[in-house]
Amino acid sequence: MPIAIRIPRAVVCLVSALVHYGLTTQVPHAVDIALPSHAQVPKVDGVPLRVFWYPESSFRAGADLISVDDVPVRIYSPEKTIADCFKYRNKIGLDIAIEALRAYRERTRKPNRAALTKFSQINRVQKVMRPYLEAVL
Repeated sequence: MPIAIRIPRAVVCLVSALVHYGLTTQVPHAVDIALPSHAQVPKVDGVPLRVFWYPESSFRAGADLISVDDVPVRIYSPEKTIADCFKYRNKIGLDIAIEALRAYRERTRKPNRAALTKFSQINRVQKVMRPYLEAVL
């Protein structure tokens, strides 16, 4: 049974979302999911999960709905995912965030700098991201 059915509030995030969008060379060993702060820890047999708790404002922002094997799955947009990577850079690595930003620039016809800035403000990482945005975009 897919994770989306077992954990309906979960949103695919970070490295797992980057893999979906083709913005990383990383091979995740677990599915990264976001849950709102203070949510109950999910118990899912057979699927390694890495759970990240997001503040409510950040959790609600930027979630898109996609279909995976005819099952609706919530996943953060590429711009939100990149901002999240900078927010959680100490847990996943700054190199992954920078790689994702470079790949986003190369693979996106028209990078959405306004969305990147908006999500960096929601995540309160605009000062961290600004130099990388200026250098890469």
